[in-house]
Amino acid sequence: MSDSPHVLIVEARFYEDIAEELANGAGAVLDEAGMSYDRIPVPGAFEVPAAIRFAIRSMEVPSAPVHYSGYIALGCVIRGETSHFEYICNAASRALMDLTLNHGIAMGFGILTCDNREQAWARAAVDQKNKGAEAAATCLRMMELKKTFRAVQR
Repeated sequence: MSDSPHVLIVEARFYEDIAEELANGAGAVLDEAGMSYDRIPVPGAFEVPAAIRFAIRSMEVPSAPVHYSGYIALGCVIRGETSHFEYICNAASRALMDLTLNHGIAMGFGILTCDNREQAWARAAVDQKNKGAEAAATCLRMMELKKTFRAVQR
């Protein structure tokens, strides 16, 4: 196991093209920072918090093969004709916030909640709003902040 910081990107792959673009944006930021990372696909946004929790739990074992310093949640939920959109968005967002607060993890939130594919693509595209890159930059900043507070406690 390395002592170097390592990040886990969890990607909701329900919208493959959007997920890939978000991951491209996040990966570019991590690559530029010289940060190593793993990418784990899950079916949809609802499953992202569980995957992150599985990773956290796996690190509770001292001999765990990998320890993550930060997490990036990526995905997209597009509004449909039913209330399903609200349930998924609220549940995933709340679960991710609970993980962040309860486990003290550095998290970059990159789950898009959009009315249509055009909005989603504009937010995901690396040559437009590039929310994957924003989520990665947020994760890196929160990792720095966590490290700063550890240093102050000593």
